[in-house]
Amino acid sequence: MARPRKPLLSRARIVEAAGVLVDAEGLEAVSTRRLAAALGVSGPSLYNHFRTKDEILDAVADAVSARVDLSMFEAGRLDWRGALHAWAHSYRDALADHPNIVPVLARGPGRRPAGLRLADAVFGAMTEAGWPPAQATRIGALMRYFILGSAVASFARGFVDDETAYDPADYPHLGQAHLLAERQHEVDEGAFETGLAALLDGLALQYEALKETG
Repeated sequence: MARPRKPLLSRARIVEAAGVLVDAEGLEAVSTRRLAAALGVSGPSLYNHFRTKDEILDAVADAVSARVDLSMFEAGRLDWRGALHAWAHSYRDALADHPNIVPVLARGPGRRPAGLRLADAVFGAMTEAGWPPAQATRIGALMRYFILGSAVASFARGFVDDETAYDPADYPHLGQAHLLAERQHEVDEGAFETGLAALLDGLALQYEALKETG
């Protein structure tokens, strides 16, 4: 009886395996040795698809970017504020299960196709709405800082579930801090929405001033 053939090695399989390692153990876990073992191949065979570890991590980051919905930027769908709001939530959702890849995304899109499509969609929508190109660039950067920062870690889980850890004599305003961890979703989601609304409210004021002087 013939032995079953191993699946052919491909960029997609390498990226998938690398993504699993990044999610489970962080960026430092990715190496040709670990990936080759996970894929059941020899280490050098990976170099037929990627030249370096950084190229693999770039591809993992771009695979996450590709999950971000950009349809809200299509002409006639939403105004600039509504589009940014919907995009911010889609972007954060895409990052929710992959916080370990955020440092790679934070370096910018570089040559990554999905990352460049994302940047192009945001910039294009802002300039078409009437924002000057320089301000549209700043808006894209501002939103990215906020979204990526929100995905790095949970604020609520930064506090331990132990009321004795926050002695009122030392921390008079943290008497309820030990309850935050069990309310992670409520706290973190509320913080994201509060910050997003504040950003968009501030941009709306600038936009109105722009229209009045324009």
